[in-house]
This record gives sequence, C-alpha cells and structure tokens, in this order.
Amino acid sequence: MLIGDVARRSGVSARMLRHYESLGLVRPTGRTGSGYREYSSEDIRRIFHIESLRSLGLSLRDVRRALDDPGFAPAELVDDLIRQTRDRVAAETELLTRLRRIGAAEPAGWEDVLQTVALLQALRSKSAGARQRAALSAVDEVPVPVEALVEAVLKESDPNVAGALRWALAQSGGDGPALLAEGLGSPAAEVRKRAVRSIAEIPNREATALLRDALTNSDIVVRRYAAIELGARGVADAIPTLIDVIVEETNDVDAADALSTLANDPALADRIATGLVDCLDRGTVGSSARRRLAQALADIPGMTTSRALVDLSHDEDRGVALTATYVLKLRNARE
Repeated sequence: MLIGDVARRSGVSARMLRHYESLGLVRPTGRTGSGYREYSSEDIRRIFHIESLRSLGLSLRDVRRALDDPGFAPAELVDDLIRQTRDRVAAETELLTRLRRIGAAEPAGWEDVLQTVALLQALRSKSAGARQRAALSAVDEVPVPVEALVEAVLKESDPNVAGALRWALAQSGGDGPALLAEGLGSPAAEVRKRAVRSIAEIPNREATALLRDALTNSDIVVRRYAAIELGARGVADAIPTLIDVIVEETNDVDAADALSTLANDPALADRIATGLVDCLDRGTVGSSARRRLAQALADIPGMTTSRALVDLSHDEDRGVALTATYVLKLRNARE
C-alpha cells in the first residue's frame, strides 16, 4: 500500500508518516519499482499502535520505547501520565472558572476584563492586605461575581479579610446564600463555620431560611451561630438552641442578648422563661450553668421569671443565690 492510501485509511497525514520514518518509529517494508514507499499490513498495524499510544498522551520517544523495548514497563509511565493529566485538567478547570467569572461580571470592554482579572488575582494573593483591599473594592469599584467572593470567604483564615469578604457578600446580593449553603455541608469544620457566619450577615429571607435549616446541623458551632442570628431576627425557632448555648457557656452572652430580643414579644416571653426554668430543674446542670441561666432571666419579663429568681436566690450554691438576688434587685428597681 502506498503512502497516500495509508494516509487516507489511517487518518495520519503523509507528512506525519514521513516524520515517523525519520524518527525510526515505522519504516515502509519496501519500495515500488518507481521508488515509492510501500507499506505492509504489519506496517499499518504499527501505525495504529503508534496513534493509540499517542492518544494516551505519550511522547513519540516513549511510544518508540513502548513498542521496541521489551523491558519497558508501562506502570510507572502510566502513573506519570495520570499525574500530568490531573494537573492539566485542574489548570483547564481553573481557566474555565476564571472565564465564567469574567463573563458573569458582564464586562463592557477590555478595560473591564483587565480590572476583573486583576481583582480575582488579588483575592488569591498571599498578602492579607491585598485580599482585604480586593474585597472592599469588589463592592464600589469593580464588580466581582458572587461565586468568586464565596470561594474566597470559605477559604479565608485572616479575620480582618474574612470580615471584609462577608461584608462584600452581604452587599452583592445574587446567589450568595445558595452558594454558601454548600459550605454548611463541608467535611471541614472551619469551612462550615465560615459559611454560617457569612450567611448570618446576609439580611434576606433566603439567608434566614438557611439559618433555620442550620438549627438541625450536626455541627454545634453551626447551630450556635445560626441560633444567635435568628434570635436577633426574631425567629422563635431558635429559643431551644439559644438556651443550650447558655448552658454550654460558649457565646452565652450573645445567646442571652438574643433571648432578650425575642422576649420583647409578649407571646414569646413566657415560653423563654419556661424553657430557662425547665433547664434549671434538670439535675445535670452544674452551678456555673445555673448562674448563667439566672443572668439570662434578668431581661425576661413575667411572673414565671420572677418566681424562678426567688427560688434561685435560696439556691444551695452561694454564687447562684447571689446572682439571682442581684437580678431580682435590678428587676424591682425597674418596676
């Protein structure tokens, strides 16, 4: 078979076949009387083998070794090809993400494109100051896709930069809450914490709904942040979790403030008081927790609270009794 016929049947150009010959990869079995290259069936089979190996990403040098070196073991080379392919896919995925984000910013011209690219790069800078400036400018100067802000805030460990990113997200609107919701299910505790804190700073109904769902999250930190913010928003579902937070001590002051806000609703005040009293009646609640619960009762109106404080003023633990007595004096002075 002549070179033109081989090229048509194999899909390999005549020029590439000559290149393979120059490298010693495949040599025509013979020549015609006119001097034209003539390929045998075995030659054509080798050409298909070459193309198959090239399709895996092998260099022509490695293709020749694979076909001609009996001692050539493929395992190590295949592992190397897998690593190279993963790196290439990661790079292409990153490029695709960047292009999508630039497109989402709806640039009017190349100047806008360059500004957006610069800002996206700044969000990934090693300098905390550069990241913070990028977060702040994402609101007033260069529009940044919400997806990029969410990715940045879920990775950010610097508290100042994280605060700027949460503020930028709260200002940006869009799909921020929905994207952050994925972070609540992250296997990494820090990512879950960053996600719930970011959602808590978005003042819309979608964020509130996500915080309600977060009350049943398996992570106590997520539940804690969700309950405190929901309390500030007047959501009664947060009451049981807020009481638990007071018992656990972490963020107990914030939890007590949230209960105080909720207690401004007369319909909720007695419910909160009953919850706190029920918690006090548990035999497993220690003295320090009882003191915190007594302090939390200070801003909860109603007779249920007053009766509980009177009982606590005679508590066997002196610290609890003194706290309750002091709270009663404050309440009486206000009345």
